[in-house]
Amino acid sequence: MDSNIDFKNIWKQQTSNKPNLEELIGKLKKFRNQNLRKLILANIGLITTSLLIIYIWYRFQPQMITTKIGIVLVILAMVMFLFAYNKMFMVFYKIDQTQSNNEYLQSLYVVKSKQKFMQTTILNLYFIMLFLGICLYMYEYTSRMTVGAAILTYTVTLAWIAFNWFYLRPKTIKKQQGKLDELINKFEEINNQLKES
Repeated sequence: MDSNIDFKNIWKQQTSNKPNLEELIGKLKKFRNQNLRKLILANIGLITTSLLIIYIWYRFQPQMITTKIGIVLVILAMVMFLFAYNKMFMVFYKIDQTQSNNEYLQSLYVVKSKQKFMQTTILNLYFIMLFLGICLYMYEYTSRMTVGAAILTYTVTLAWIAFNWFYLRPKTIKKQQGKLDELINKFEEINNQLKES
């Protein structure tokens, strides 16, 4: 059976218990728009942060090489993350209402594959580089503090990074995967029913 059939018309003719197609396409459109919005906000946030870090470097002229290496690592982490994340833009952008069911499904499989790469490889690299960069950056300033204040500063910073790594990151990943898996399952269900008809 041709995988690019006009499934919308066949679907309208079916009378069996089935997911509402318009509702499903609406969910897909909402998913697409949410991800495009997140991508744009991530770009704005990370580019602004990078520019602010560069300004701080220029304005306060850190003396130690560790501080400079830390700044470079943090900026590289953000650039690397955005470079990988922006590759998803065209995938989301190409999802529209004129595709066949099979094309929707293939687009969602591509999103899932790229999302998994982002959530594992890229996010791990991002956090490692960010962690090292922040620790190196802070050294120059904490070395001027009392030992107690320096320990407190590092503890609070590392606790915040750990909270993001062990709590927020898995929660966000689970939520993203759940939404995507739900869409994929429903489109697979439609595909299977069309093949049987």
